[in-house]
Amino acid sequence: GVNPDPDPAEAALAAALAQAGPKAAAAVEAEDFAGAMAALSTLRAPIDAFFDQVTVNDADAKKRAARLGLLALFRDAVQHVADFSRIEG
Repeated sequence: GVNPDPDPAEAALAAALAQAGPKAAAAVEAEDFAGAMAALSTLRAPIDAFFDQVTVNDADAKKRAARLGLLALFRDAVQHVADFSRIEG
């Protein structure tokens, strides 16, 4: 689910993931590990801000589900690159 009223840090992370996720995936497909890492590195500031400013386990179930969903997208993007790096290494 999507949070209909996202916190600014939540919206920023969602936007960053929408850009970095596909870039990282395309870099992995092209066997460009450096490019994949560069794409993921753009998520550092938004993920830090997210954890600083957002309560993931919000009392509102919709907000909580949306925030956990965002973190799952982040995990998937990182996992995809980490799997590739193990093959590459």
